[in-house]
Amino acid sequence: MTRIFVGIAAALCAGTALAGGPVAAEKAAPAPIAERELEDEIIYFVLPDRFENGDPRNDRGGLKGGAFDHGFDPTHKGFYHGGDLKGLTAKLDYIQNMGVTAIWFAPIFKNKPVQGKPGEESAGYHGYWVTDFTSVDPHFGTNAEFKAFVDAAHARGMKVYMDIITNHTADVIDYAEGEANGYRYRSKGDYPFSRKGGPGGKAINEGFTGDDNPDPANWAKLTDPAFAYTPVVREAEKSVKVPAWLNDVTLYHNRGNSHWIGESSVYGDFSGLDDLATEHPRVVSGMIEIFGQWIDDYGIDGFRIDTAKHVNPEFWQAFVPAMLARAKAKGIDHFHIFGEIAYEEPTATLAAQVMAESGLPYALDMGFAKAAQLVASGKAPPRLMAEFLQQDAIYPGGAKTALGLPTFLGNHDFGRFSMFVRQMSGSDDEAELLARVKLGHAMMFGLRGVPTVYYGDEQGFISDGNDQLAREDMFESKVAAYNDNNLVGSDATTAQSNFDPAHPLYRLIAELSAARTASPALRRGLSEVRAFEEAGPGLLAVERHDPETGQRVLLAFNSGASALSRNIEVSYRAQRIAPLLGQCPAALAAPGTVRIALEPFGFAACILETDK
Repeated sequence: MTRIFVGIAAALCAGTALAGGPVAAEKAAPAPIAERELEDEIIYFVLPDRFENGDPRNDRGGLKGGAFDHGFDPTHKGFYHGGDLKGLTAKLDYIQNMGVTAIWFAPIFKNKPVQGKPGEESAGYHGYWVTDFTSVDPHFGTNAEFKAFVDAAHARGMKVYMDIITNHTADVIDYAEGEANGYRYRSKGDYPFSRKGGPGGKAINEGFTGDDNPDPANWAKLTDPAFAYTPVVREAEKSVKVPAWLNDVTLYHNRGNSHWIGESSVYGDFSGLDDLATEHPRVVSGMIEIFGQWIDDYGIDGFRIDTAKHVNPEFWQAFVPAMLARAKAKGIDHFHIFGEIAYEEPTATLAAQVMAESGLPYALDMGFAKAAQLVASGKAPPRLMAEFLQQDAIYPGGAKTALGLPTFLGNHDFGRFSMFVRQMSGSDDEAELLARVKLGHAMMFGLRGVPTVYYGDEQGFISDGNDQLAREDMFESKVAAYNDNNLVGSDATTAQSNFDPAHPLYRLIAELSAARTASPALRRGLSEVRAFEEAGPGLLAVERHDPETGQRVLLAFNSGASALSRNIEVSYRAQRIAPLLGQCPAALAAPGTVRIALEPFGFAACILETDK
């Protein structure tokens, strides 16, 4: 018989206390790092620049001049604000006390401080404009401080996931012909590798047999990169990239800006960033060495891979096994690799396709985010989430693979979950907004996948849009566009420091984390959809079963503004019922049936006890 209780210290549904909820028990601690499977983790994603300023001396990254030189301007949403690794390290207790077991942070590699056309400049505070893949950006600290951060996290039993980029570098390469035509993408058909400037142009790269031939001898014949555009690098930046091989312009596609579909999706520059020719064996071996070294030197526990779908599948087929082997040699058996495969539809199709083609073991669960936004806001019926979960079978490896997909509600690219809920629900009622945001978090922690909290969500950050507008400061902000928002669940704004462990969302996440950590079914259980409202807001019920321990948990969510009471089919193996979260009945209604009652926007997790 499996029986687990988790004490609930605060309200879980719509901000009210739960009468008759679980009352007992010791809070379960996560297993040691080496023993935890990927699906056991709870991830916290943070942009170091926007989290905490531990050392103001590095705010300008050691650079002189004005903001357009060093990139520091805490009043501008697109420039450095001063957060760093020392600040992140100092707040590890705050993060861990939510129940977080793994920290994923935006790239900390050295970036080009500022880039962009006159009047459109912004800084590399986000970390995605890398010039040196071997060094920590001096705005964030030093390599030694990164080592101290990793060691401090590991000492607390927390894993560290790095955000890495293999698709592109900072914008260093320009094109002689580029500005005249807006850097429009030039295809391989119109501009083959064998001719300069098109099929009728001068013959170049004689003997090169195409980029689908990985033989280094073949690539040695691609000596002239001016087949589509003529790449140009300013004298001051000719050696700016590290390792030095990255300064070779023949290792880039040089075809102009991507328009995100078809051939350009892989061969085009990502908004002007220099697009690496990841088909080239030198790029493959170079990236394996770069990121393998970070594993060797720092013992990190995983990679989130930026712009993964914009890289050819063959690259990942070489890169992923190499990284897993390096990690295993370091004694890291559960190295978590998940790619960014960006889309905004409540479906698993694209992620499953890219994973199957590339060999990427996991992907950020974009489909889950959209489904949760639509259902928790009441914009779509629970049927949408039910149908989404039933697509788990299409992932490589089937539904078991879905357990390791990091799930999230909002992020630094798309915008914050609370913003989507407010927009989609059409309601300005603050209590309803908080209740719906809580409901979404309960879905993320209860349903399959690895819950990933976007920093600030636990303090009610709401955002006004995507990208820069969704990257608020946790410390006292000086950005007017951030500070004019009232945070969800409190009277605070981002004009003050926001590390409040009493915030209702912080407390909720801690409680959800405790329940998940204590329950093998919530971490590793396969899903069976039991009931859902088809046409409007209402019930979603999912039973999760962990084959190893035999534990079963019934999850029930109410996306509607009215209370509900329903009979739900459960496994006939269930003999008794015990509360894990929220209001659970005292007994089964009949063999194979539970009658569940939920308040508006309420949720519950009930253990279905079985006799083995």
